[in-house]
Amino acid sequence: MKVKIGLKCSECGDINYSTTKNAKTNTEKLELKKFCPRLNKHTLHKEVKLKS
Repeated sequence: MKVKIGLKCSECGDINYSTTKNAKTNTEKLELKKFCPRLNKHTLHKEVKLKS
């Protein structure tokens, strides 16, 4: 079952990216280093729920 998620910047708090993940196989929260356009640098982005 695919679930839509957002990736929120841990420093500025903006949700900069959205993606999907398989909720049955990946039960832990996703954390990726992605580019934050507001801070103009790579930061840690954590998974948050998106309103559907």
